[in-house]
Amino acid sequence: MTTPAASPSRHGVFDQAWLLLMLPPLFWSGNFILGRFVAGEVPPVALAFWRWTLGALITLPFAWKHLRRDWPVFTRHWPMVLLLSALGIAAFNTLVYIGLGSTTALNGVMMQSAMPVLIVLMSFFLFGDTISPAQMLGIAVSLTGALTLIAHGDPEVLAGLRFAAGDVWIFAAVLAYGAYTALLRKRPTVHGLSFVVVTFAIGAAMLLPLYVWEGMSGHPLRLTPVSIGAIAYVSVFPSILAYLCFNRAAALIGPNRTGLSIHLMPVFGSLLAILFLGEQPHWYHAAGIALIAAGILLATRKPKAG
Repeated sequence: MTTPAASPSRHGVFDQAWLLLMLPPLFWSGNFILGRFVAGEVPPVALAFWRWTLGALITLPFAWKHLRRDWPVFTRHWPMVLLLSALGIAAFNTLVYIGLGSTTALNGVMMQSAMPVLIVLMSFFLFGDTISPAQMLGIAVSLTGALTLIAHGDPEVLAGLRFAAGDVWIFAAVLAYGAYTALLRKRPTVHGLSFVVVTFAIGAAMLLPLYVWEGMSGHPLRLTPVSIGAIAYVSVFPSILAYLCFNRAAALIGPNRTGLSIHLMPVFGSLLAILFLGEQPHWYHAAGIALIAAGILLATRKPKAG
């Protein structure tokens, strides 16, 4: 498991933006479904704490040599490292898991679909970024495709959605990750594995007091096949692999275009349901996927020179 530092070589697997854009939403789709499935059986802070703890421990042997070289860089940029760890690691998934305890996965994915727009807005307010008409159109088209999938092609489904307390938690999570993505341009110039290990470890340390409080307040983590399997999945796929790919994509093509890949979550959610849950494909699957693909192509293509 290796990834190059943020250099524009564009020759290795971790330099292929299209692949990097596809894997995180695939793994995060599974994370939302799993988070809802284990709600009530696996305490949310415990799931987040062990996700990042095991993720850091698994990655550490691969990152050790890079971490030793990059440590002075981390110490020089510790305020930004702490901020990114708090937003993208400690806050985001903990808030998602708390929210999924009292809302549906459908509402969660729908609110997640607003993230690309929030990333653009945060990039504008924080750094004065502008957005081209093609990018604006791409975001609108892909958002339409995401809503088509979520609503199963029926606008009345969206009109009939009822928001619960859990949706407030998930919206707070979306805001946190939107800020994390916009701020990734300020991350220290270190190896991708070093950055993942340090932010995972700091995020887990931030969650430790909440994890202890959760267990002492009557919600201890019980080791069962379900809890062990859930922690194993979230430690590897939506954590290590997804964050390596997402962070690298943001370095290659920028946060605004990378954030657009979030709209692929309902695509993968629909495909996984068809493949593993026996759901039947419908016209809105094809329409939604086509719209999302067209929107991403519009927003991520390079402008012509001159």
